[in-house]
Amino acid sequence: MQPTLFVLAAGMGSRYGGLKQIDGLGPNGETIMDYSVYDALRAGFGKIVFVIRKDFESEFRKVVLAKYTEKVNCEVCFQSVDKVPAGCTYNLDRTKPWGTNHAVLMGKELINEPFAVINADDFYGKESFEVLARFLNEVDGQKNRYCMVGYRVVNTLSANGSVSRGVCTTDKEGYLTDVVERTRIEAVGNKVVYIEDGADTEIDPQTPVSMNMWGFTPDYLQYTEDEFKQFLKVYGQELKKEFYIPTLVNDLIGAGKVTCKVLDTPSKWFGVTYAEDREQVMMQINQLIKQGVYPPHLF
Repeated sequence: MQPTLFVLAAGMGSRYGGLKQIDGLGPNGETIMDYSVYDALRAGFGKIVFVIRKDFESEFRKVVLAKYTEKVNCEVCFQSVDKVPAGCTYNLDRTKPWGTNHAVLMGKELINEPFAVINADDFYGKESFEVLARFLNEVDGQKNRYCMVGYRVVNTLSANGSVSRGVCTTDKEGYLTDVVERTRIEAVGNKVVYIEDGADTEIDPQTPVSMNMWGFTPDYLQYTEDEFKQFLKVYGQELKKEFYIPTLVNDLIGAGKVTCKVLDTPSKWFGVTYAEDREQVMMQINQLIKQGVYPPHLF
């Protein structure tokens, strides 16, 4: 069974001010998400599930989904603050959904095969989808076998300021043992450092970091539902606390229930962290087109 790609797009409308303002970075107005879908299809993914907000379903289907539906089976699910398991309660004054792992839970009824999770607005690169698809095909029919594409930190920096990254620790077999969020990582001269409490700590430029590109066997969805119920018991009355993917993965690894292989990729991550990044990202995409990695027209 071909793996599914699950795209976290519920924040799209708020971040971009409406779908019509999604930034076209390719030569014909292609968005970053267009490149991810293109890469996923040629890597062998067989279905794409988008999690979005219900209030822009019509526009999403017309502006975004219409490009893909003749190429691949597409499904849509919806994230909203009120989508909680039966019997769970929460603070009714809360307006913000419950985070990335809550978004993943929204796809529980649509996914029965190994699946990948990505952000809609991150450029992950051809090789990353290839290694991810290969792993997911290998674990088809198995349980508790997860992976994360680990980007070399030097390939994820911005020339325009510091970035926040999940710095990964692995064992000697390359399995994830821990992810620690470092909120200020940047290049200083020829070094890569993270800044914490006013002090610089150098890290190896090849250190793997998480860019929220995960692979799961479908049992992860039941773990997510079970743990979200516990999360709501503790944090349901809070207005901003969020339920994140790395938190649950760390907990499952610590409990000895799952393994998570860190997959190396040579791909360079692109993203518009700062407004000044936009021109550089466009140049990088055009360079990949000149190299023949992508055609000038994707869809």
